[in-house]
Amino acid sequence: MRLVPLDDAEFAALTADVDLPVEQSLAWDAYDRAVPGRWPWKRFVFQVDEQPAAVLSLSEYVGRGFRYLWAKHGPVWLVEPTPELELALRERLVHGVHAVDPRLVFVRLHAAHPAEDLHPLLQSVTYDRTVVVELAGRSDDDLLAGMKKRGRRDLRKGLREQPVDCTEETGISAEGFAELYEVLRETAERDGFGAHPISVYTTMLDALGPQHARLFVARHAGEVQAWVIVTVHDGAATAYYAASTEAGRAHDAATQLYWHIIRTLRDEGARTFDFMGVGSEIAPSLEALTTMKTKFNPEIAEVAPAWDVPVRPWAYRALTKALAAKRAAVATARRAVPAVRGDETREEETA
Repeated sequence: MRLVPLDDAEFAALTADVDLPVEQSLAWDAYDRAVPGRWPWKRFVFQVDEQPAAVLSLSEYVGRGFRYLWAKHGPVWLVEPTPELELALRERLVHGVHAVDPRLVFVRLHAAHPAEDLHPLLQSVTYDRTVVVELAGRSDDDLLAGMKKRGRRDLRKGLREQPVDCTEETGISAEGFAELYEVLRETAERDGFGAHPISVYTTMLDALGPQHARLFVARHAGEVQAWVIVTVHDGAATAYYAASTEAGRAHDAATQLYWHIIRTLRDEGARTFDFMGVGSEIAPSLEALTTMKTKFNPEIAEVAPAWDVPVRPWAYRALTKALAAKRAAVATARRAVPAVRGDETREEETA
């Protein structure tokens, strides 16, 4: 077993017939380069008996005083990932990372099988359950039949009694997105998470371009009530970021908007639509989203969650203790001043 570095051309050739998550694709590099504090790092193939078993794209991130690598939705396995294979890949990766750059504190990646070297994420929210809607070859009636009874009822009631205008606004200017960002701020305040700076969303749309990042908006009487940024790659669409107003919740604008998105992307050839995470034991903060997302498919899909793998164990332990102290201080402050909002102990981005 060995981990072999690949240049972009070698990676493209090896994965030509592999369905990659957008974050593991070459297309993601433009986004990494456009966001301050992160950039593409290296790509690898994990070989077993000279045959490719997995591929892996890593991005380097700079935190507050530390650096780490992030293989978002990677590795991409080309064979069944047994616990032994997952561990063997991680061991070789950690050894190689430490040899190349010992300043890197940890590697973040996905693994289906818990193990002693895997640690819960320092920050950010991961998930091990999601909702995926199959789109290929399905008519509107098929999609409706696959929904929960409650989902069909809510959708039909909304379309009949409180319809919203659902449109695609991909290519919106940064100034135009400011209106949508206010909706995100309202959502974050209501649901208790910290929104990223507006540049994270506008940069994503600009860097990935309309081929890989789409923006859909629901309006009522001209006012934005809900919006979703969807990534698309290799036939897989993913609801990456979303927000809604209180009025939009009353109109159930999100249900109508997702219905519009699913049908639009199906007609363009997308094969699947992933709602990107629902609640579970390791992701209790996503529980509030489960009811909404399972409207479109009551079946839950199990996926590999993200984990931290220390490269410098003592430094990682120090970070863990520092973050725990910070969270304790924030919790104390919030008890003293209940109106405190926007702390960074729960990030809006899911992993």
